[in-house]
Amino acid sequence: MTSDAVDRIVEQWRRERPDLRPEPMAVFGRIYRLARIVGDAQEKVYARWGITRGEFDVLAALRRAGIPYTLSPKAMTATLMLTSGGMTGRLDKLERAGLVTRSPDPADRRALQITLTESGKRVIEEAVGAGLEVQRRALDRLPEADRARLGDLLRDLLAAVETAPDERDAGPAADAA
Repeated sequence: MTSDAVDRIVEQWRRERPDLRPEPMAVFGRIYRLARIVGDAQEKVYARWGITRGEFDVLAALRRAGIPYTLSPKAMTATLMLTSGGMTGRLDKLERAGLVTRSPDPADRRALQITLTESGKRVIEEAVGAGLEVQRRALDRLPEADRARLGDLLRDLLAAVETAPDERDAGPAADAA
């Protein structure tokens, strides 16, 4: 097995702070680096259609919603884990580009709905395939059984973290209690 930059970082922490148990860095450091490398490659691919990864996510959410490819901004912010301000900026750019439209919600005049335009649908149909190809090329470097196992392990870890009590508030002060 080859050593990488993450192994070196973990080993440095082991040497400098043996009390820390830095093994989680090996997992999360690699997840972060993979996400950044593949995400940057996808960003370059999406630029062919004049969109960013964030804008791709909005178009993809609308496309996945199915016909009539419409969602409320609130539903999209929940799906994409964005603030309403972050969503507004993306929607403004996508609307100017003619990829989405905003219209009043017929069921609630105070609300809006966002709809994918025909142009937006063409963009997402092409961009999603190109983005998946970037991910596929990265994963193809592993044997198929390892890809499936990796997906299963990451699903289990994500489920455990998402259902765990919120640990962000825990820290030195919480430990002292």
